Amino acid sequence: MIDYNKILNPEVQSIKPSGIRKFFDLAETMQEVISLGVGEPDFPTPWQIRKAGIRSLEDSKTRYTSNRGLQVLRETIAGYLNRKYDLTYEPLTEILVTVGGSEAIDGCIRAIVRAGDEVIIPQPSYVCYEPITQLAGGDPVIIEITAEDDFKLTPEALKAAITPKTKALILPYPCNPTGGIMEKEDLEKIAEVLRDTNIIVISDEIYSELTYGGKAHVSIASIPGMWERTLLVNGFSKAFSMTGWRLGYACGPKEILEQVTKIHQFAIMCAPTTSQYAAITAMTSCDDVVAEMVEEYDTRRRMIVEGFNKLGLTCRDPKGAFYAFPCIKSTGMTSEEFCEKLLERKHVAVVPGTAFGKGGEGFVRASYCYSTDHIKEALRRIGEFLEEIK
Repeated sequence: MIDYNKILNPEVQSIKPSGIRKFFDLAETMQEVISLGVGEPDFPTPWQIRKAGIRSLEDSKTRYTSNRGLQVLRETIAGYLNRKYDLTYEPLTEILVTVGGSEAIDGCIRAIVRAGDEVIIPQPSYVCYEPITQLAGGDPVIIEITAEDDFKLTPEALKAAITPKTKALILPYPCNPTGGIMEKEDLEKIAEVLRDTNIIVISDEIYSELTYGGKAHVSIASIPGMWERTLLVNGFSKAFSMTGWRLGYACGPKEILEQVTKIHQFAIMCAPTTSQYAAITAMTSCDDVVAEMVEEYDTRRRMIVEGFNKLGLTCRDPKGAFYAFPCIKSTGMTSEEFCEKLLERKHVAVVPGTAFGKGGEGFVRASYCYSTDHIKEALRRIGEFLEEIK
């Protein structure tokens, strides 16, 4: 008999599976489940994007692209970032097309983090940052961000976390799961702390198009003195409803992007060709469609926040992404208990805040990228659940 414990990498074995997928998989085994669990747009990929992908197949554009991605797509990404966020990147050397934003995050971390390097990660935040840091040999340094600070990273907390071993800061805004954003004045304060250091910022801006209340997203790379120390990660999954197309990108100084590209070159080769052709259309022809989707998300956002607050589950106003993060401490349950019992008794799936770090205890994540009827029914069942456990 083979002893697999002697074969498997103990670092990988020590990593827990995603807490998001745990509840998603449980929900799939049950009937009549109302899920607010997965952060995937319910809109179909806009037709003009699908049409561009279909046309590329009909034209037999099915071969490998360059490792960095189609040059015309990289030029399109550069133009889009300049138009939207006042950022300038050289398409040939400072942009890499990846298999989703997740691959971009992995490549950026692996390119700069060595054994013993510290990576500062604000939490609650997306599930991949901490395990990827560990797999690269780095040491995650967790900053717990709080509801009292609107789930923003404060300069005071950042300054206190920095040591001589600090290599990078993950800046995940707009934030999954909290819906928190960082406005220009917030980013300027963070930049002031970092400006005279060698710390690299990995800025995950996958939800950059999904902000509410009239304030457009600002990238920390646009703050004076930050471009040369920022690796920007973004993608097409969320804003363009292209989750299954698996396409993202990383942008940054060519000296770092060269190394990220080597990792991509040997592990991936290139991103899906069909998706790349479709993405060109997404960035050049879909502003109006994206605006319509954001308007609908905003309607759902206001509905779900108002609903949670009426039920007595305090929920701050999320200003970005498509998640609400209500506090469930009033129930006396842990986040895990609340989610398990809600799923078991009322067949409603939400994700425990602890799936996103210890700082998420006492909260749950509810996605509002579902129809208003879907959200209304979920809130109705949650109301019944709260009455039953009083």
